[in-house]
Amino acid sequence: MPGDVQLPNGLRIACLQKHEVPLVHLEIESYFENGVHLNPGDTVFDVGANIGLFSLTAIQRCDRDLRVFAFEPVKDLFDLLSKNVERNGAAGLIEPLAFGLSSEAKSVEFAFYPRAPVLCTAYPDEEGDVQVMKEAVLNSIMYLEEAPVALRCLRWLPMPLRSHVVQFALARTLRPRSVTCQMQTLSGFMRDRGIERVDFLKIDVERAELDVLRGIEAADWPKIRQVVVEVHDIQDRLQTIKAMLAGNGFDQIVVSQPPTLDKSNIYVVFAKREKATKAKSEAGPSLGETQPASFSDR
Repeated sequence: MPGDVQLPNGLRIACLQKHEVPLVHLEIESYFENGVHLNPGDTVFDVGANIGLFSLTAIQRCDRDLRVFAFEPVKDLFDLLSKNVERNGAAGLIEPLAFGLSSEAKSVEFAFYPRAPVLCTAYPDEEGDVQVMKEAVLNSIMYLEEAPVALRCLRWLPMPLRSHVVQFALARTLRPRSVTCQMQTLSGFMRDRGIERVDFLKIDVERAELDVLRGIEAADWPKIRQVVVEVHDIQDRLQTIKAMLAGNGFDQIVVSQPPTLDKSNIYVVFAKREKATKAKSEAGPSLGETQPASFSDR
């Protein structure tokens, strides 16, 4: 059943699984590291918006002066996204959109996990999804206040036994249901809306990140200033995406792995252009930025 979580930053979040909210919020905070930044008046694309945590955090970090397009194709999650935008006073700043972005306009069957909605994907992999959630649980979820008591109690077990119990429990409870979702391309959406600049493109789409990037036409790549994309490193996808970004003018690229995803095959790629760096240095520090970071692979 849906519930509510109050975050330390004041956001009140409607969700399906309360223990996921603090965990995802920690991951989202890491998206603003490695030199990427927001300026007042920027245009942000939140691709894979889920229940809206990234979009809401972004407008908070920029004094509520952003234009955010939040793409979420799964109806249950889109409904919560819309609710969170309204209840946190972000209507008019964040536009929830009930479709996703892909390599072409089409209908796609998604696997929707009611007990783990962060895993919702067009490319289900039951074994891989269980492994990702297992690492998240073992790394941090049991220490969060909103985690079920049974999970938090696991910290008292020896690690080998703890790992086995978590694996068994997740394999029994992570049961997806199929939902039909609509897709558009990023370039098609930009063309339809007359958008000439995307200052921050965030992509977190559970194995469909290449599809999103392949939906960007050559003429539109220069309009994108910064990219933060979660990458599932399947079949050397990490190198493929790095090469794609470099080939389209992003000359400052960092690869990192959030602590919650340690020991997984999931990484976050940060990419920006040299012109953006020069403009930032001339304008001074940006809202939400703490210190400069070196752009090199970690």
